[in-house]
Amino acid sequence: MNARFERTGALTELTSYPQWAQNMVAECEDAKQGVVGHELWSVMSEGTLDATSTRHFMAGVWPVIERFPAYMAHNLLKTRYGRSPGDNMARRWLVRNIRVEQNHADYWLHWAEGAGVTRDEVLHGPAPLGTGTLANWCEEVSGNAPLAAGIIATNYAVEGATGEWSQLIYDSVTYKESFPVSNRTASLRWLQLHAAYDDTHPWEALEIVCTLLGTAPSTAEVAYLGECVRRSYISMQITLDRCLDARRASWALGEEAAA
Repeated sequence: MNARFERTGALTELTSYPQWAQNMVAECEDAKQGVVGHELWSVMSEGTLDATSTRHFMAGVWPVIERFPAYMAHNLLKTRYGRSPGDNMARRWLVRNIRVEQNHADYWLHWAEGAGVTRDEVLHGPAPLGTGTLANWCEEVSGNAPLAAGIIATNYAVEGATGEWSQLIYDSVTYKESFPVSNRTASLRWLQLHAAYDDTHPWEALEIVCTLLGTAPSTAEVAYLGECVRRSYISMQITLDRCLDARRASWALGEEAAA
């Protein structure tokens, strides 16, 4: 049996977690930066993202937003009360936060409408080809993988990277001022709630995973969790790339015409 883990340091300090978790996070950092440093965020923050790419983003990422409570519900089904401290912690946390995620879906639609993408386009319009990569992976890992893998791939990796890119956009005065004052607060509510300085969910998820595995899991277990984290980041990057395909194609055509 793995040695039990009980956090004693600050929730949001990586050094509060076992060495295996610290190493895993460090080994996945390059893939994470492919998401946090993605071109989409700088263009959006500068207020120069075109209407087509905006629609691609809002509609393309929507399946993940809409299904996120379901990913958590899949993981909830894997828990058994009293089986372990990690199971108990995961059960309480998932039950409490599933309802919160439903509200986040509403806030995403408010953001889309404020950005000029209608609710009907998000709910019923065709999503750009390839933007389902992240949603498909989250569905797979939440439905079929062990509890720790499902939580670390979605609530830690996806939510963690999202917190960082959300902060970049929310901190942009240019982006904020692109929304009319009359609906600015409602439009930016999703970003505000997910900004890294305001969102502790990823850290809580990491604590749950460490409690489930303890301080000395096997090398194979750690490697598998690392693969799940890395795949989440790569799936996010692919989805974001597809959202920008139209913009990149127009640039290429412009360069050809200029030549």
